[in-house]
Amino acid sequence: MTETIFAAKMPILALRGLCVFPEQTVHFEVGRSKSVKALEAAMQGDQTLLLIPQKDLLVDDPTLKDLYNTGCIAKVKQVLKTQGENLRILVTGIGRGRITELSQSEPYLSGIVESVSAEEPADTIRARALRREANSLYGVYLELCEHPAQTVQLRMLASESSGFIADSIAQNSGIDFPDKAKMLCQLNSIRRLETAVQLLRREVEMLRLEGEIQEKTRAAIDQNQRDYFLREQIKAIREELGEEDDEDEFDTYAQRIQALHLEEDTEKKLLKDVERLKKQPFGSSEGAVLRNYLDTVLELPWNIKTKERVDVSAARKILEHDHFGMEKVKERILETIAVREMAPQMPPQILCLVGPPGVGKTSISYSIARSLNRKMARISLGGIHDEADIRGHRKTYVGAMPGRIMTAMTQAGSCNPVLLLDEIDKLGSDYRGDPSA
Repeated sequence: MTETIFAAKMPILALRGLCVFPEQTVHFEVGRSKSVKALEAAMQGDQTLLLIPQKDLLVDDPTLKDLYNTGCIAKVKQVLKTQGENLRILVTGIGRGRITELSQSEPYLSGIVESVSAEEPADTIRARALRREANSLYGVYLELCEHPAQTVQLRMLASESSGFIADSIAQNSGIDFPDKAKMLCQLNSIRRLETAVQLLRREVEMLRLEGEIQEKTRAAIDQNQRDYFLREQIKAIREELGEEDDEDEFDTYAQRIQALHLEEDTEKKLLKDVERLKKQPFGSSEGAVLRNYLDTVLELPWNIKTKERVDVSAARKILEHDHFGMEKVKERILETIAVREMAPQMPPQILCLVGPPGVGKTSISYSIARSLNRKMARISLGGIHDEADIRGHRKTYVGAMPGRIMTAMTQAGSCNPVLLLDEIDKLGSDYRGDPSA
């Protein structure tokens, strides 16, 4: 049950995004011309005016339909001029009020305002439980938001008024503005306190979630800052010792890759690995893997070739000079060279030399390389059990090594050598596989 205490004509000041509650002291800034003139009119009178929230925050010149039906009659305690055109005022809420008649809208809002208050229901056990729950939740809220409002909390703990506790929570918490406006319009103190407890519980949960998110973010930032600080220290130590800086190392990698003039996809892939290496922390295992991979790739003879000489007569002279006999073998080799001379577009052929040890299989391979003016690379396959020794290991493994074919090409120093796969009959097989397959 509500009752009207008094009715009087007074200035009306519309608030955007702010609610003032009875028995609460609030300071805020006033900037709109109508609001400033309403404040001046109040100061010329008894310093009392109606503070009423407006529904739409974007409306600059609100009318009666843009305002909520209930506001707060307040007394102006202090007015300060800021550096700009705004005024900063300190007000204390007296009681709820409603506009019964709007007498003027220019140069400021003014009208007949009646004070409306709600009677406190009987002090039941339920009301006491609500007040205890509200005080407990507000204590948790203050701990989470680290807001210095101990004075407000003490006043709430000393009060036995459900309405005062509800208004204090609404005024001194981060509850959304529309919810505050609804609480201002709610005259039943028990229902208002129930709403305050419900909204405050939601605020507490949101603050806990925000705290967890901030803690995770802070931990990640702290780790990044620690890594950056340590890298800077390592950089300074290396400069003092005269060692090469990491940035110089990365630039050297990029320059060496670009100097090879590789295909676009290959160059892009290697430069991407250099960028990944930059992001690796000092001493990481992945950084060591990337360095080993880049060093191995850059040691390969990418664009280094020997000019091939395909001449049957010159090859015959070299073979006759280096070896006596072996006529069938020489003829087969010369046939292969002749086919290559007549059809250079055909893929190179593979020759299989078979014979007992010591007959000259390896030495005639060197003669073939000399006759073609190519470099020679010998790969001994005797006793190999794992095909990864020939093909190479995946670079993702720590300690991965290139295969024997890539190693032989690096040793030969040419990308078109003659490769001799020696002792191919001595390949072994076990549970790890059969390299001969």
